[in-house]
Amino acid sequence: MTHQGEAIPGDEDKSQARAQARMAFLLGLRARGISDVAVLRAMEGAPREIFVPRQYADLAWREIALPISCGQTMPEPWLVARMMEALSVSGAHRALEIGSGSGYATAILAQLAGEVVSFERYRSLAVEAHTRLEALGVRNASVTWDDGLEAVQLVGRFDRILVHGCLDSVPTNIFAALAEGGELVAARPGARGRRLMKHIKTGARLEEIDMAACRSGPLMAGRSDFL
Repeated sequence: MTHQGEAIPGDEDKSQARAQARMAFLLGLRARGISDVAVLRAMEGAPREIFVPRQYADLAWREIALPISCGQTMPEPWLVARMMEALSVSGAHRALEIGSGSGYATAILAQLAGEVVSFERYRSLAVEAHTRLEALGVRNASVTWDDGLEAVQLVGRFDRILVHGCLDSVPTNIFAALAEGGELVAARPGARGRRLMKHIKTGARLEEIDMAACRSGPLMAGRSDFL
């Protein structure tokens, strides 16, 4: 019950609160070193609340990892932004994503790249990600239910490859799918723990650049037929 003269929160108040949350979100990314304007705009253009389970929508604009379906986790926004900065994506690039998850990173990548081909090993996640991207009007990204480590050999070459997971080493077929001068971003194990690494293809070798610490789990191979 409200008293006479007491304001009732309306759509305008909720809209203002969301705008303030987004502003704080972007300022937080800048404070943590994310400076690429295109990446910041792409992060703002992917409303994180629609990519998380409904019960976590109020937490979507906070700098925390959140659980999603199939026992998976959506990484904290800063790490996603760091991945995008590391990839140095432009509209001239064809990008491959292995591990679509909720589709959040896919939506961001689609704003930066000319084309995005994304694979997700869990069927339910792939379907949900596709539905969300379609609802957002994303037309230059596809999400396919398959093992990206295997399917990559069927879909051509890429200028940029983003792997959501930790690789002990870069698989031969992933290396082959990366165009000359192309860049691959994935977590790798090291003496200081798992690190987000940028790899640049030069001839028969990959130059490695350490970007940041991360907590990415091992990349699981194979397509899940049950979830």
